[in-house]
Amino acid sequence: MTFNPRNILVIDFGQLGDVVMSLPALRALREKFPHAKMTVAVGKPGGEIIRMSGYAAETIEIDRVALRDGFKPLSIWKVLQITKDIRRRQFDFVIDLHSFSETNLLGFFSGARQRLFARRPGRSLDFLANFKPTPPIDRNDPKQHLVDRYLDVLAPLGIKNAPRIPKLTTSPEDDRAIDMMLRPAKADAGAPLVGLFPGAGHPGRRWPIERFAQLADSLIRNDSVRPIVFVGPEERHLIQQMRPLFPSSSVILDKLSLPQLAAAQARLAVFVSNDTGPAHIAAAVGTPVVVLIDVPTPHAYIPLGTSRLMFSESVMQIEVEDVYTATRELLSADRTASLFAS
Repeated sequence: MTFNPRNILVIDFGQLGDVVMSLPALRALREKFPHAKMTVAVGKPGGEIIRMSGYAAETIEIDRVALRDGFKPLSIWKVLQITKDIRRRQFDFVIDLHSFSETNLLGFFSGARQRLFARRPGRSLDFLANFKPTPPIDRNDPKQHLVDRYLDVLAPLGIKNAPRIPKLTTSPEDDRAIDMMLRPAKADAGAPLVGLFPGAGHPGRRWPIERFAQLADSLIRNDSVRPIVFVGPEERHLIQQMRPLFPSSSVILDKLSLPQLAAAQARLAVFVSNDTGPAHIAAAVGTPVVVLIDVPTPHAYIPLGTSRLMFSESVMQIEVEDVYTATRELLSADRTASLFAS
């Protein structure tokens, strides 16, 4: 029997980097069912990533953290409203890529006749799924990249050898917005741009701001680049601390939307970042990345693409000279590629 769903719901909850790493699975679904309408239920701010990808016709944004931590009676009422909205849309196939027990319940109550859920021991409610055959069990193997774990969920659909690299495309509108931001600082004058992202969400995963500033200084003095410092919402209170630390020619960008962040990253020669979501966005727009990671070995959540990974037991142990060397290697490769392209 040919399986040909017409109205697909994909439940794609996870942090920002997780949503980026789900893009190959969404692309594979889009290509498998080109005539189906695909809606993605996603947390905030992952909805922006889904819309940038162009793979889904619609998104349903749900703030799982607010539902979890908010006033319980209000959260229950909101869950009922979300469920009512999803049932109204009359999905015939639901796929839960991440599979928490609560998202499995949402998939079950969607009313979809066919339900395909990731199988995660201790977290998913496998008995609520009914698609046959079932996907392989996700054993959270640190050697298996999250991109491949998402693609494994789609194995029962006959999807094999799908492209693994997440891809995002920026819009002309966001490109123009970044032009307007960079022009006053003359950062569009031709010098290579190197992005620096000192944020990490959690202070324990953050390479010291002072070392980012030292890296910027070395790049300016030795490589004639223009540093672009990106500040996320969780680090905005540190801007006053940053300004006197970074060389005066550095450009500090804050209050960017995610599409604007991607547009700015797309024009960088290299992006240097702590292990956090913006590193995945940079890789997805094709920018080489240097990622500072507080574990001693590669793991399942590193960005895919051209990258240099700086591992240590603690990010505090990573030396500026080592990060500079990795950044310069990628910068040299970019200049060589530009030379041959011209």
